[in-house]
Amino acid sequence: MITAQSLTKRYGDRIAVDGIDLAIAPGRVTGFLGPNGAGKSTTMRMMVGLDRPTSGMVTINGMRYRDIPAPVFEVGALLDAGAVHPRRTAYRHLMAIAATHRIGKARVQEVMGLAGVESVADKRIGGFSLGMRQRLGIASALLGDPGTVILDEPVNGLDPDGILWIRGLLRGLAEEGRTVLLSSHLMTEMMETADHLVVIGRGRILADGPLRAVIAGVAGSSVRVRTHDADRLAALLTGAGIAVAAAPDGAVEVTGATAEHVAGLAAGAGIVLHEVATVGGSLEDAYLALTAGAVEYQSSGARESGGRS
Repeated sequence: MITAQSLTKRYGDRIAVDGIDLAIAPGRVTGFLGPNGAGKSTTMRMMVGLDRPTSGMVTINGMRYRDIPAPVFEVGALLDAGAVHPRRTAYRHLMAIAATHRIGKARVQEVMGLAGVESVADKRIGGFSLGMRQRLGIASALLGDPGTVILDEPVNGLDPDGILWIRGLLRGLAEEGRTVLLSSHLMTEMMETADHLVVIGRGRILADGPLRAVIAGVAGSSVRVRTHDADRLAALLTGAGIAVAAAPDGAVEVTGATAEHVAGLAAGAGIVLHEVATVGGSLEDAYLALTAGAVEYQSSGARESGGRS
């Protein structure tokens, strides 16, 4: 369990993290989303002791990171895949970490196999692609077989096979009862991997709940209808106080009513429907709605097209 209580971080007059409360539970993948400058990285750095809170605290299994006797066995983190000595080989890098915690060679070989870096074990890290550095960083995070795993943008640079691999890895870790916190800007990966979602903006929590519930609560849903009597159906629904819009492909998009209600009204008027289906909002829709007023870096084009809040 990762727990934050009134967690605050100031840099001079700027508040990076503004009194947040969090509880990242085990047994699920928690996705961590937010615009650039929202406070995600600062929050994660405070979790693993790289930044000290201005006030409040964050604990892992009830202890501050700096007070954990052997952190590598409790917490595995990948916050910067580039933070490695470029002249070391992958094997020597992992062995250096292992030696400081009395972890044997067998475990080093195990995580290398798990992360898919065995083929580059004797190559210097300076020549690695970003994707291979990510794999090595994940191997380092898992070296102590920790119960808590914190990964910041781990899919950056991975090819499609690597993305499928990390999805399965994170799901597997969660199913083993571990606490998994994943930060990513890729909505597809969040949809495919996360069970729970935390959205942060300007240092404050904007949403915290099951992923599907957050989407439904923010983005809502609509009903998609196809019929040869689109005009008559639109008039019928509008007369009943239901919002209707024409979709580009000729379908009718209905908001403010359930599929059952729309079908019932159509049946009562003798309108034959060829398709009626509930269409849920997307994670991207929900994210953009939640963070509309919390984007620190925005192009002038976005502002001119309605990005003001």
